[in-house]
Amino acid sequence: MSAKLKHLAIVSDDPGRLGRFYQELFGLKGRLPDSPTSAASISDGYLGLNVNFRVPGRQAGLDHFGFEVEEVEPILERLRTLYPQVSVLRRPGNRPFAGISTHDPAGNVFDLSQAQMENRKGIYTEEVREQDRRVDHVVLRTVDPAGVARFYVDVFDLMELERPPSDTSFYLSDGRVTFVISPWQIADYEGAGIERPALDHVGFRVESVEALREELDDLAIRHPELAPRPWKAGDEGEARRLLLSGCTNGAYQFSDPDGVLVDVTEHSYL
Repeated sequence: MSAKLKHLAIVSDDPGRLGRFYQELFGLKGRLPDSPTSAASISDGYLGLNVNFRVPGRQAGLDHFGFEVEEVEPILERLRTLYPQVSVLRRPGNRPFAGISTHDPAGNVFDLSQAQMENRKGIYTEEVREQDRRVDHVVLRTVDPAGVARFYVDVFDLMELERPPSDTSFYLSDGRVTFVISPWQIADYEGAGIERPALDHVGFRVESVEALREELDDLAIRHPELAPRPWKAGDEGEARRLLLSGCTNGAYQFSDPDGVLVDVTEHSYL
């Protein structure tokens, strides 16, 4: 059973601006919104990134992720057998990836899809393509990293990568994207604003970190509205930046214009 991490969603007050940022800096391709309240749907050739408009009651930022599987029913059977506390919700047909939504034992929501689902459209029906800049890893913070990692191995047969004995994160792979399950501890936020357990950041592999830094500076000059959101001034901003810089495979850290955290690397986990 080969599950693939093929979908990542961000919630934003301005999907068009955020979509342009990822197109300009990372070369993602796809559709930008045709109205202020519609979604951007772009891709690195493997993983689709949706930037959805923020409606009342919805929190902004990294929101959820999604797996593509060969067949949904065997996955649902594993959930029923191994994790009966997990619930499943069929979604309306107007969503381009999510045929089914569910969650892990810690409550992190994710989507399920298979190629034959009628709702799939746009970037989610295209053939896989290669490009120099692509999503390399996605990081989730949770109070039970071992249990949550076991869930994704049990249900999706993700490959667990080796890690140093002192490393408290778990590294799972679908063969291309690494899904990092890291511990959430309130003490990690000492000196900074406390964030809830959730998706933490997205990491991109690039051909040159130095070239990307130069392009990022140039982008901020040419299009100030696409400039990264600056870190909070003083010790509090530095504390949060240092927490992000602890990611094993991140060489340079910043945020997108909305404040979603990003790191980049020249070397994939694989």
